[in-house]
Amino acid sequence: MNKHELPKLAYGYAALEPHIDSKTMELHHSKHHQAYVDKFNAALDKHPELFSKPVEALLKDLSKVPEDIRTAVRNHGGGHANHSLYWKMMAPNSGGEAQGELAVAIGNEFGSFEDFKKKLSETTVGHFGSGWGWLAADAKGKLSIFSLSNQDSPLSQGLSPILAIDVWEHAYYLKYQNKRADYVNAIWNVIDWKQADKLYASAFKK
Repeated sequence: MNKHELPKLAYGYAALEPHIDSKTMELHHSKHHQAYVDKFNAALDKHPELFSKPVEALLKDLSKVPEDIRTAVRNHGGGHANHSLYWKMMAPNSGGEAQGELAVAIGNEFGSFEDFKKKLSETTVGHFGSGWGWLAADAKGKLSIFSLSNQDSPLSQGLSPILAIDVWEHAYYLKYQNKRADYVNAIWNVIDWKQADKLYASAFKK
């Protein structure tokens, strides 16, 4: 039985400075994400056969998750999956504009990269309470922008997540306090578009 583990970052906690501060990264990864992993594992302990399934598979069909742990899988499994994507979509010396097939899809769906950036930023900043701003794709590669509360995942809606912007306060409050818009504006400087393009390609080429 292989329990879920906190994924290692591909960069150091200070690597995304000054856009995301090292203390926030350390607490966010080693404390908050670890807590989601621990609570997710604790839920699956009640149905250990589910450890054989990736967290993404469980989130894609929550109706098949036993009812007594369904909420825990949705919340803590969702937190684990969402954060695992969040770390991967950022990298030092990144930013700029989308590339590859994703860039073409963004142009087709939103008109321009700037229009896309504006819509995703406004959707994310305007989300009420804790949650995430999302760029996701359906099985045909059509893109959509929306926000979800808490740790809900686009996977549960049959969509493949491409970009995830965490707007729980622990993601930005040490540096940006109540200025959520400043944090969202800063995160564009660290988005790894190569990774995003890979995720987009895999979304509809399975």
